[in-house]
Amino acid sequence: MDLALLRTFVTVHRAGSFTRAAALLGLSQPAVTSQIRTLERQLGRPLFLRQARGVTPTTIGDELAHKAAPHLDALVEITETGLDADSSLRTLHLAGPPEFTAERALPALTRAIDDGHGFALRASFGNAEETLEGLAAGHHDLAIGTARPRGPLLTATPLCDEEHVLVAAPSWLTRIDCGTLCRMGAPALENLPVVEVHESLPFISRYWASVFDSLPAASGTVIVPDLRAVLACATTGAGLAVLPRYLCGPALERGDIVALTEPAVPPLRTYFLVVRTGTLAMPHIARAHEWLIRAAADWS
Repeated sequence: MDLALLRTFVTVHRAGSFTRAAALLGLSQPAVTSQIRTLERQLGRPLFLRQARGVTPTTIGDELAHKAAPHLDALVEITETGLDADSSLRTLHLAGPPEFTAERALPALTRAIDDGHGFALRASFGNAEETLEGLAAGHHDLAIGTARPRGPLLTATPLCDEEHVLVAAPSWLTRIDCGTLCRMGAPALENLPVVEVHESLPFISRYWASVFDSLPAASGTVIVPDLRAVLACATTGAGLAVLPRYLCGPALERGDIVALTEPAVPPLRTYFLVVRTGTLAMPHIARAHEWLIRAAADWS
């Protein structure tokens, strides 16, 4: 059986789409369709059910993918390892949210490069949906996001948990009765100005639901699409903000801002490290993936 046909088949199985598989393989969609039809003729069985949106594997298709994919990934690993030993520096394309990528991931990876771990680095920023779409389309090698992807095309590994903190400038302590806040919770903060990354108040809403079991009765005073800018505005007294502890920790230690609550179970958000299934066979992607997992063990 032609290995090229099997490679195309496994890519379609993981992508769930001839179009997406064609983009990943660098082929035209008709070429991918032709290869799958050839393989189906050789086997005498249908491998996919064609649908309005993509394809669904038949039971035969699932069985073949389960048997063939690990061996194809192993062949890629052998090939890539040999190439990696003799070729020039490979480039890793990383995507993730701007603040976490800049503050956490990039420093860790640049230290890996400095330690001679053998890859060049290109980074881009985007939200969870954008980065996963770009990864699935082959634009990135590695993505960091806060959503676990579905389907066989992408494989996610939990990276770390991010604790969220409700903060404000110290001057706000004279305007908020902390005793009332402890007794009443959210009502003590109603109609106070907030600083957020979006009009929908995603961080404030998530915190209110987790800690106060309610929705916030507030509107954004300052909306700016970068948590580092949210921190800067909160520090100057623009309003309340919910921020990741890793980002606001130094400001808390300096006293530039204060934590307004200390819940017994703080709200957490999980980050995932995501690759296209099978690409960890490529040494430069595997090294970066391993380095980030190791670095995350020291993040608090």
